[in-house]
Amino acid sequence: MRDFEKISFEQFSKDVNCDKELYNNIKIPQRESDATAGYDICLLENIKIRPNEILKLPTGLKCFFEKDEVLLLVVRSSMGFKYNIRLCNQVGVIDADYYNNKDNEGHIFAKITNDSNEGKYLRIEEKTGFMQGIFVEYGITFDDEVD
Repeated sequence: MRDFEKISFEQFSKDVNCDKELYNNIKIPQRESDATAGYDICLLENIKIRPNEILKLPTGLKCFFEKDEVLLLVVRSSMGFKYNIRLCNQVGVIDADYYNNKDNEGHIFAKITNDSNEGKYLRIEEKTGFMQGIFVEYGITFDDEVD
């Protein structure tokens, strides 16, 4: 069983702001079709990013899934091809125990950079899918002794 959900408004107020309308407009990730692997994660607000600038973007989302799975976060290929945007860590890895953690409820953030050399701001509209989450099962070694 797996699903995305909003963080609480209390956590949203700490991490983003107290804008209830913005919170209410958080889009729960969906796949574009039954032939796509990734769940599109959208921008909460319009962004403006200069070449070589780094932005930390809140999503307002958390996700639960089985403990033998991982949620991989990757930039949508259209963002890389069209705008030269990438995730700073290339691939984000969200473990199952991140959900509802004591520090931030498992709020998923992304850090992006604009690798363009064009010298102008890039503007991307709110509700644009900028990254996608892909669920992947993983294996463990036969002598794994994690509590």
